[in-house]
Amino acid sequence: MAKNKFLKYWLPVLLCVGFIYWMSTALFAAHNTYLVLEPILRFFMPSISHRRLVMIHSLARKAAHITEYFAAGLLLFRAFRGGSSERRYLSWALSSIVVIALLAASDEYHQTAVATRTASIVDVGIDTVGGMLEKCASILWNYCRKK
Repeated sequence: MAKNKFLKYWLPVLLCVGFIYWMSTALFAAHNTYLVLEPILRFFMPSISHRRLVMIHSLARKAAHITEYFAAGLLLFRAFRGGSSERRYLSWALSSIVVIALLAASDEYHQTAVATRTASIVDVGIDTVGGMLEKCASILWNYCRKK
């Protein structure tokens, strides 16, 4: 039973963390993502300025941070709950936010070892906000569902 519980609740977390670390490799360095995004944006907006391209690229990269950690926050909360019928929502939420912050810090530290990446304390904050936004969305979802 313990193995099934691990597979059901913690394996998705580990896969998500693996995905986040994969996204922190040189493959997803800013230069490489720009090379993918630029032709797409130029196709839809041929007269877009270089300055606007850079801004959209930067926003897209930060949105990716928020999205990754939003998903990780959801999966962590689910894993901490582990199918329990207890009502320890605050404990599970705080635990998942602490893990998100630690994961974000370790991910940024990981990027110091990648030549084409840079670590940023701002990104740790953005990642943590992504996990916290998931908590806000979950609270709103449950509130609307009960009405």
